[in-house]
Amino acid sequence: MSDSLRAELFAVELRTARFEAMVAWYRDVLGLRSLLRVVDDGYALLGAGAARIALVSRPEPGAPSDRVSLAFEVADLAAARGRLAAAGAEIGTRPRSHEGFEELLTRDPDGNRLRLFSWGEGGR
Repeated sequence: MSDSLRAELFAVELRTARFEAMVAWYRDVLGLRSLLRVVDDGYALLGAGAARIALVSRPEPGAPSDRVSLAFEVADLAAARGRLAAAGAEIGTRPRSHEGFEELLTRDPDGNRLRLFSWGEGGR
C-alpha cells in the first residue's frame, strides 16, 4: 500500500447531548489538554498524550457501547482514583493488579467505558 493511502487515526469522536459537562469532565477530571474548542459548532478536541478525543454535541448521540473502551495510561493510579472519586465517578472495582500493571474501570458522565492503568515496576 502506498503511503498516500495509509490511514492514521486522528481522534476518537464521542457524541454527547451534554457537551459542556463532558468537556469539563475530560479536562478537569482526566486532565486532558484543550486543543481546540468551537462552542457554536459544539466541537472540542482534547489531547491525551499522543492521542486525541473529539467531543461532538448532538441532540441524540446514541447509547454508549460496551464493545469499546477508552484506555488511558496514568502515572499515578491512586491519584487518578482519588480525582474520579472526588468527581463522583463510579469506579467498577478497586484497582486490579496484573503482571506488570494495575488498572481500574470507570465510566464518563455519558456512560462510555474507560480503563485507567499504570505500569508497575518491571512493566512495559
